[in-house]
Amino acid sequence: MSAEFQYDLLLKNGHVIDGLNHLDGKFDVAIAGGKIASVAPDINPALAAKVVDVAGHYVTPGIIDIHVHVYHTREPEGLSIMADSHSFRSGVTTMVDTGTAGAKHFLHFKRTVIDQAKTRIFAYINIVDLGMTGDFEQDIRTMDPELAASIVLAYPDICVGIKTAHYWTRLPWDAAHPPWAAVDQAIEAANICQKPVMVDFWPRPPERSYEELILQKMRPGDIHTHMYAQQFFILDEQQKLKPFVFEARDRGVIFDVGHGAGSFWFRNAVPAMQQGFGPDSISTDLHTHNIHGVVVDMQTTMSKILNIGMPLQEVIYRSTVTPANEIGHPELGNLSVGAVADVAVFKLLSGAFSFVDCGKATMKGDKKFECALTVRAGEIVFDPTGLSMPAWTEAPAAYWKLPW
Repeated sequence: MSAEFQYDLLLKNGHVIDGLNHLDGKFDVAIAGGKIASVAPDINPALAAKVVDVAGHYVTPGIIDIHVHVYHTREPEGLSIMADSHSFRSGVTTMVDTGTAGAKHFLHFKRTVIDQAKTRIFAYINIVDLGMTGDFEQDIRTMDPELAASIVLAYPDICVGIKTAHYWTRLPWDAAHPPWAAVDQAIEAANICQKPVMVDFWPRPPERSYEELILQKMRPGDIHTHMYAQQFFILDEQQKLKPFVFEARDRGVIFDVGHGAGSFWFRNAVPAMQQGFGPDSISTDLHTHNIHGVVVDMQTTMSKILNIGMPLQEVIYRSTVTPANEIGHPELGNLSVGAVADVAVFKLLSGAFSFVDCGKATMKGDKKFECALTVRAGEIVFDPTGLSMPAWTEAPAAYWKLPW
């Protein structure tokens, strides 16, 4: 930045929504040195080296997706995506890989993916030392609480908790495969490292019931992802929400969308949200099996929650502030002065739209998010329509210069 300018970048005339700072209205956002420098109603554009007019757009903190799979350099079944290829186009600046890597492969994951990505990537460490996915997830000998916790303790700036998933295929249970082994081992690891557990779960009553999981096993601050999946009978025969979900929330259990290829069903989500059981956080469970449908991306998942009935401000709040708190990084998900300049700029389209769930059923809606610009640590990393660019007729001659 030239010495004559106070700011590197100024986003001007946008409608800012920042739940942490209770901002919901027209504000300018100034960025300097990769940090938020000022958020004010009218910042002088002469103070900025670059000014982007975002009138007609919503300006939010960078979106945080706390359930993805991005360990693409190892994952043998091709489950994981490349983070940078899917994050910024949805306004996402932070992703949390949920247990794709276990303790035995975390360092490879860190070296080959996390350290190379522009997207900020955190990780839940799988209680299974080999991570996911494979038959080894059913083998309790692969579950070592002390080993998993040791990785979290060794890398506290990256590792945000412990993940358990996919331990449910064996029935009936036996002494070598107790029904709660994976959950109990994950909680033991989390107690050692003092971090939350994210739980992906399939009930097998009476030995493994959903009620027991969220009312007795999970601790305050632990996260149940896939909250609207088909296997959770949260509604009675009259489509009334069962009281135990509110009891669990009162205990401090956190409920996350975790859409996924098979874990979001309108027949659960719509009546549940209409009766006051909305998500604490919105996430995708993005992986190669759902990026072309049914999930697509984070902004599509946010659009579904918006059209079911959650207010716009709440959708943003539960995609920024609450996930930041859930993973123990409250410094993210806001536009406070001094915060890292992760910013998303959205259009909110109006029209006739259709959204799909994991049962390949549709829901009509009249609103849809469309990301127009993403800023990561002060750098514009996504701008598909050239909001930040001059018209070609007005561009400096250097724009036509060959790079060699």
